Amino acid sequence: MKASIPARYRVMFVVSGSSPERVGAITARALLYYERRYRKIAGRRPLNVLYMFHDEFDDARLRKEIVKRAVKEKGSLLQQTTARYEESEKYLGTTFQALVLDLTNDLKPNDVGRLIGVVEGGGLIILQTPSWDEWDEKLTLFKQNLLVPGHEEPRHIFISWFKRKLLEHEENIYVYNADTGELISGKSASQFHPTGKKTIKIPGKSLFPREIYELALTQDQVRVIKELEWLYEKPGRGEKKAIIVTADRGRGKSCGVGIGLIGLALKLGEVKNRVRILVTAPSLSNVQSLMELAYKAAEVVGLKPRAIKKGGKIIEIQGYKFSLEYWEPLTITRLQGDIVAVDEASGIHVPLLHKIWKAHRRLVFAATIHGYEGAGRGFSVRFLSALKNDPNTKIRTVEMEEPIRYSKGDPVEKWLFDVLLLDAEPAVLEKEDLEDIKEGRLEYLRLDPKWLFSQEGEETLRQLFGIYVLAHYRNEPDDLGMLADAPHHSIRAVRTARKGKIVAAAQVAEEGALPEDLIDRLLRGEKIAGNIIPDRMLKHARIREYGRMKGWRIVRIATHPEVQDRGIGSKLLEYLYEESIERGYDWLGSGFGVNDRLLRFWLKNGFTALHLSPDRNPVSGEYTTLVMKPISERSRKAIYYSSREFKWKLLNSLYDTYSDLETEVAIMMLDQDPPGIDPDYEPRNTPIVRDRLWVYNFGPMTYEAATDIINELAKTYWMHPPEKRPELSDKERYILVAKVLQGKPWEEVAEELGVHTYKVMVGLKDIIRKMSKHYYGVEEESPVGVELDELEEG
Repeated sequence: MKASIPARYRVMFVVSGSSPERVGAITARALLYYERRYRKIAGRRPLNVLYMFHDEFDDARLRKEIVKRAVKEKGSLLQQTTARYEESEKYLGTTFQALVLDLTNDLKPNDVGRLIGVVEGGGLIILQTPSWDEWDEKLTLFKQNLLVPGHEEPRHIFISWFKRKLLEHEENIYVYNADTGELISGKSASQFHPTGKKTIKIPGKSLFPREIYELALTQDQVRVIKELEWLYEKPGRGEKKAIIVTADRGRGKSCGVGIGLIGLALKLGEVKNRVRILVTAPSLSNVQSLMELAYKAAEVVGLKPRAIKKGGKIIEIQGYKFSLEYWEPLTITRLQGDIVAVDEASGIHVPLLHKIWKAHRRLVFAATIHGYEGAGRGFSVRFLSALKNDPNTKIRTVEMEEPIRYSKGDPVEKWLFDVLLLDAEPAVLEKEDLEDIKEGRLEYLRLDPKWLFSQEGEETLRQLFGIYVLAHYRNEPDDLGMLADAPHHSIRAVRTARKGKIVAAAQVAEEGALPEDLIDRLLRGEKIAGNIIPDRMLKHARIREYGRMKGWRIVRIATHPEVQDRGIGSKLLEYLYEESIERGYDWLGSGFGVNDRLLRFWLKNGFTALHLSPDRNPVSGEYTTLVMKPISERSRKAIYYSSREFKWKLLNSLYDTYSDLETEVAIMMLDQDPPGIDPDYEPRNTPIVRDRLWVYNFGPMTYEAATDIINELAKTYWMHPPEKRPELSDKERYILVAKVLQGKPWEEVAEELGVHTYKVMVGLKDIIRKMSKHYYGVEEESPVGVELDELEEG
């Protein structure tokens, strides 16, 4: 510890024991020892400690009180902040010299991921744990929350993995058995990276004042601030400017962006009456570091900032001639601002990132490459390539490497990345692997979680988790814990035959087989742990059999990014379906944020969409759909009837609830099996309806004056099976849904189709002429006007 403090390396001390009194006392002694060492080097500088615990447990409260009293009695100057784990999110971005995590009653991976990072270099982290030998089998809160009906006993794997990683990373990580008084493992770091106060070079020529640059803590932050000056000048007509900032966690990218944004507010305020800067991120917590440094920068340059808070978090900063505002990702696409900054962009789904990019002209995207906040390489693979390939978007990139809070090579950071797989990446594919894929030499793996989290299986775990990281927009350490300990979850993969590289992976959850009384309660609105497909289908489809049937919900399925679109994902679905049959399941299903590409994949593989959420997810910006593929006869019947009901519901909800649903998605869902909705459906057929259609088709009547009968025709088209419909092209079907059923403005439909508005209007008239002839026999030569006798006969 003596060498670690000046070297800015953190030290971790694990106190394991069955006695809360003893663990509390040892924790207090460790803090006091650290304080003595710290004072010799740092003098009277404040020493802040964050103590996290679960206040609902008597033993946790006892440990906390023992530490608090012991420290106070010794006359320590430690400033202790005590908080419950439920409040952990608010400490993201804060800095402490020491941290105590009471993990005795719970080990939630997200908490570890969030909180270890708050400790600065040279700081101390203390983990309190149960007795070392009994910890593995402890029924923690995290494990209890993984239990679902029919699966009342969790697996006990993640804590064993956690313990193994503590022992493997000996440097600056000490494990002490308080029951025996034995130091189980740990040694001082053998090598330290050169440290000391680094001179930060401020650019000689800069747009922003020197005071802005003096807030930077690293040269990397100076580079970020300097790049943001580029956004001062407007992009050319039809062009966009985008700055991409990427970094590992703890490099100060959010703070650098926040400082730079105030520099822009200051300079733009000299030429504009008011500057509006919009900020978004997956959650409000993600932007607190940005907001705090922005506030500080605004104070420094005299912009007289005022922070507006919600639940203790800054949502807006208002000051002289500027505002810096946080909005949810979906909302940001509809707002106008001078500058738009997207923090933790890797945690936002790619289609929504595209919408943000399309909606604004001067943008900053900041993304974490490895870390709790997201999967930065997925952001790079799927989003940045689109930006770079767009000739109208000018891009500048900044990669940040230097840690802000601690020195490079910090042993605790190495451990954290390893234990939570924050740096997991897919396997590097070789020539033999690509040949195996091409020739179909693939093997299906039924992976045992215990083996997967063992030393022998770890490389396989890293490969498949790396694939998940790149394929899914939001990954958290809790996902790893769930993979290990959720009793109803299973892991499957596909690997190449010769080299054994993982090229596709799936996580599945067993659901259903619910008792009748629970089915009753769910139908009346009660909520349930897990069982997402049975629960949603009971609530929306109302067929009781969905609660009785059993199946696998595919939680995640992903293919190695280098070999996508080669049929590997479909092959894995085939393997999962075959195993589901072996297991005697009734169905195979999944739920996901829907877009046309994903839905096409699932429908192509024999699945049917049966539910669509009434609201878009505020982070992904997508509606969530549930899809199912039947296995048993009873599931075939249930899915058949549910599909018809779902299509009827969708058809009649497009004008309101789903008016902004992607039209391609709506068409695919309406087109899915069984064909049509009601083959016997007849449109309203009166002499006046027929004559109004004639005057729209061949006379001066506008669409707006005939929307009721045109809407009836459009509904009839989708009600009928294909053989009873008039023949329409894909473009005509698109216009029919987008304009008539969804009520989109002419200009919006034209833009989506890439044609002039006039062509959409003429196109719709051609469509309705075809449909009028098909359903009513109305043609140009038909007689016009209606006699009273005809109405009396009708």
